[in-house]
Amino acid sequence: MSYPADGFALFPDRSVVALRVNGELKDLATTVQETDAVEPVAIDSPDGLNILRHSAAHVLAQAVQRINPQANLGIGPPITDGFYYDFGVEHPFTPEDVKAIDKEMQRIVREGQRFVRRVVTDDEARAELAEEPFKLELIGLKGGSKEAAEGASVEVGAGELTIYDNVNRDGETVWKDLCRGPHLPSTRTIGNGWALQRVAGAYWRGSEKNPQLQRIYGTAWPTKDELRAYQARLEEAAKRDHRKLGKELDLFSFPDEIGSGLSVWHPRGGVVRGEMEQHARRRHIAGGYTYVYTPHISKEDLFLTSNHLVTYKEGMFPPIVMDEERDEHGEITKHGQDYYLKPMNCPMHILIYKERARSYRDLPMRLAENGTVYRNELSGALHGLTRVRGFTQDDSHLFVTPDQLEGEATRVLEFVISMLRDFGLDDFELELSMRDDEKSKWIGTDEFWDYSTNALRNVAMASGLKLTEVPGEAAFYGPKIDLKTKDAIGRTWQLSTVQVDPNLPDRFELEYTDRDGQKKRPIMIHRALFGSIERFFAILLEHYAGAFPVWLSPVQVVGIPVADEYADYLGEVISQLRSEGVRAELDHSDDRMQKKIRTHTTQKVPLLLIAGEQDRSGGTVSFRFRDGSQENGIPIADAIRRVRESIETHALVSTAQDFS
Repeated sequence: MSYPADGFALFPDRSVVALRVNGELKDLATTVQETDAVEPVAIDSPDGLNILRHSAAHVLAQAVQRINPQANLGIGPPITDGFYYDFGVEHPFTPEDVKAIDKEMQRIVREGQRFVRRVVTDDEARAELAEEPFKLELIGLKGGSKEAAEGASVEVGAGELTIYDNVNRDGETVWKDLCRGPHLPSTRTIGNGWALQRVAGAYWRGSEKNPQLQRIYGTAWPTKDELRAYQARLEEAAKRDHRKLGKELDLFSFPDEIGSGLSVWHPRGGVVRGEMEQHARRRHIAGGYTYVYTPHISKEDLFLTSNHLVTYKEGMFPPIVMDEERDEHGEITKHGQDYYLKPMNCPMHILIYKERARSYRDLPMRLAENGTVYRNELSGALHGLTRVRGFTQDDSHLFVTPDQLEGEATRVLEFVISMLRDFGLDDFELELSMRDDEKSKWIGTDEFWDYSTNALRNVAMASGLKLTEVPGEAAFYGPKIDLKTKDAIGRTWQLSTVQVDPNLPDRFELEYTDRDGQKKRPIMIHRALFGSIERFFAILLEHYAGAFPVWLSPVQVVGIPVADEYADYLGEVISQLRSEGVRAELDHSDDRMQKKIRTHTTQKVPLLLIAGEQDRSGGTVSFRFRDGSQENGIPIADAIRRVRESIETHALVSTAQDFS
């Protein structure tokens, strides 16, 4: 191979769609030197999929502007499993519009347009994009301390500005967009593994103060087969949607009279939630945690000290003014005090620590609370129980000495994994969020960052789980470990977090007296196991498709007599089960036996207890399971024992084989 050479010459395999040159993603057309470290990027790799989806977003935008040249371009980033593009249009897109856009995208893909990168100055970009007000705004924000908009990093950053031209086979530029890239070599590489999905409204730059744009979502995969497999997963996910199951199984609801994003739990949902919380409580107490209770509301001073009113004010509900006094003319004679619904529990736990002097002998101190918090989420972001305005965090905050950090973080991670396995989740991986080289973004000494990051890395490595290290994603004050799990249909969920925090102890001037008699600052570990109890419940509900393990099932056993004359016999068995703490009911309805079986199977009851003449004569019962299988003639004492065992072992019982 002679150098300089481009990616086409280096990697003729058509599955290679981009390069990583000296650690940076580049277009396949990039020219490299022999001294460069060059790696191929395959289309089915994580980077390759992002490039495929970003390129598909550009094709979507070009198609929209071919049909409607007056449409203004927002941004179009790749997202998990797909992409979107935002447009400023006079009228919302109709289903017929989307069909026309789809057909135009197919034409552009077949045309085989090349994506050609071009560096421009700010002034050149403004001149070329003079008719695109949203793009002009992004250019003005380039290099700012905050991201210009959600997903805007695909267009502008702190480096040079680039425009990508779509060039046809005659060498003519037929469309262009502000973009950092990289892109596929050609629109033809997109192939036929893509589809448009839905249209939604989205505020420009995520603010309700800005214009509302029209967002078109799509998905893209390397092959048609992978697209179909993804669509099949979506169909299965729709069947498991916790909002649908919550209504069908009578678990929870969101009454309009209460307000958006605020749930009420029905008796059956309350049973499941209660089991979750009680099990977690028992495990926490056994693990050395102490439960505390804190108010839902606080004076603003607390959140000023914690800095939430500076860094998180938009996520907090507006203040409630208390203790204001007025005279008979309505004039204020005594100014009130602003109170806020708490968005987080940590400041109140800190005050518990600070209530009295602490010694090294008091540490580690492990405080736990199921504390309800409130977030002022945008209405468009709300989604069932997974994104709400009021939710309960199973929050824990640990106060440790620096030399206890690694050991305590190890205990925390082991505890978290063990607890999640109790709930039937067992496919985990870890993500270590670290600081990067832009030191102006971080507070704290190099020494602190080194030992705290190394401590978490050691903890993660010792777990034996897959670990991904992500520079630049740490909180500004310290590193963290996020634990991710996969559910029954392969979706990844981020659950537990272990966050190292020296910042709040410093802001609240926390101290402990060390062995040498000196006052020192503790380190705080934020630890959420479920994160949000509501969200975790939704994840479990979808993971099990509503068919919970026996211990979590709202109703664990339903007795169904073959005929009325066997109701008393079966009722005695149900009474014995209830005396053993089993959630057991007898169906007294006038429905026929087969209808009763269908009803309770639809309600996902794991164990149906049936009895007729043969059972009554023999002192036995029969079990029917969710899949329709049965096990007959089981002595009553044995049946009760096996029900208890299925509960105690957290068994998932759907078939006769599961119960054996």
